[in-house]
Amino acid sequence: MTTNQQMTQHKRLTPEQQQKFATDGYVVVDEVLSPDSFEALKRHFEEKLNALPEGQRPEDLDVPHFTDPELFRWLFDDGVLNLVEGILGPDIALFSSHFFCKPAGDGKRVPWHQDAYFWREQIVPAERAITLWLAIDPSTEENGCVRVIPGTHRAEHLHYSKLEDPSSVFNEELKQDEIDESQSVPIVVHPNQASIHSAGLIHGSTQNLSSIRRCGFTMRYISTDVKFNAEAVGDRHEIYLARGVDRAGNVYGDPDHPNAGLAAARGMGQTFVGAKKMM
Repeated sequence: MTTNQQMTQHKRLTPEQQQKFATDGYVVVDEVLSPDSFEALKRHFEEKLNALPEGQRPEDLDVPHFTDPELFRWLFDDGVLNLVEGILGPDIALFSSHFFCKPAGDGKRVPWHQDAYFWREQIVPAERAITLWLAIDPSTEENGCVRVIPGTHRAEHLHYSKLEDPSSVFNEELKQDEIDESQSVPIVVHPNQASIHSAGLIHGSTQNLSSIRRCGFTMRYISTDVKFNAEAVGDRHEIYLARGVDRAGNVYGDPDHPNAGLAAARGMGQTFVGAKKMM
């Protein structure tokens, strides 16, 4: 067995990291992928970025695995799934992914939100999803790193308001009286480091007005006992069994046969899937 294989096989969350996630709703981990695998992912991303159609922004690389099955190489990587298993258990489904790239100079901001709010009609309960945010570039306060408010993953029934801001990736944001920005913490990560956060955690990020690009690959997972609402949104989204067995009677896509129609139905960017009822 090679050194890279050994590192990938044995990389798991420690009990202290699991407790950190349970308490604060997030945890930061080092060296997620083997060096060779990470370099291959970086090259693959650069090719996708260079091939973006005219008029499509780098922030818009949402659900790229729908049309690019090569990405399952990393989404199903044992090193990634070992980390995920430390939170979700052995039965894991891939829910979604996104290359979130903020270009230097005019990278868009992400307003304060909880991921679960946008996923509430796709998966039930949406709060049980997690995101592994893998840094492709250095992610710092200067170039708009993720900021989190620790412990807010236990908050329920928060309210949102409409937002008209071309510098934002969303057209909704948490109402200001729902959050205490003074408690926020910057998640500074270097390439091949990652943060893992709960879908219930309040988080956001500022614009990237710096001279340094900021890109992360978000890998989003659920336990297979979370129910995917295929009846309502199956024409616009699908999930994939990544490890273990199904426990909710879910319908899973086939990673070897991508469904290009899903991406076409979703459109570019952070497209909501569902009836979009305001809360």
